[in-house]
Amino acid sequence: RTLQVEVGELAQLANGAALIKYGKTTVLSTATASKSIRPGIDFFPLSVDYEEKMYSIGSFPGGFLKREGRPTENAILTARAIDRPMRPLFPDDLRNDVHINNLVLSVEEDNSPEFCAMFGASLAVTMSDIPFNGPTASIHVGIVEDEIVINPKGEQKSKSILDLTLAGTRDKVCMIEAGAHEVPDDKMMEAIEAGYAVIKDLCA
Repeated sequence: RTLQVEVGELAQLANGAALIKYGKTTVLSTATASKSIRPGIDFFPLSVDYEEKMYSIGSFPGGFLKREGRPTENAILTARAIDRPMRPLFPDDLRNDVHINNLVLSVEEDNSPEFCAMFGASLAVTMSDIPFNGPTASIHVGIVEDEIVINPKGEQKSKSILDLTLAGTRDKVCMIEAGAHEVPDDKMMEAIEAGYAVIKDLCA
């Protein structure tokens, strides 16, 4: 499957923007920051959005109201998975509002839009003028018939005994989230090492 990145055509007024295509799955990631510091705050005001739209799967909301509702649980969890490895890489004294938006434009069943958003968010910020000690990259890892699979397809996910989300920089792993069916420790370490090798390639 081909991972393709397009920059410079869309969202040119954002601080940074990237269109990520993974097969036929497409996500537009943008990063914007306020020009001035928000007064009176002692924290970093970062917000991350992951927007799933029904048109991305060729459908529209049913029922009386033909409009999108609140974010799904998957959208909220994906936004958190993007936020968690990126937030510590911003400078400690940054007080400008930063907003990272990931808009899912189309979805192909075997190619994860969550992966595209996690990669695109970091890429958009890294390309921008926003201070950031990245880049980062995140991938999914599975184990199917004792073989480690990077970004497993739909059928592979149903057979996988491991559901691992891994994030890292060129220097280290910075987030591990996993659910598994009694995967041995050595096999888990092998999956993390295999996934991290791909992460380093993506960061490069």
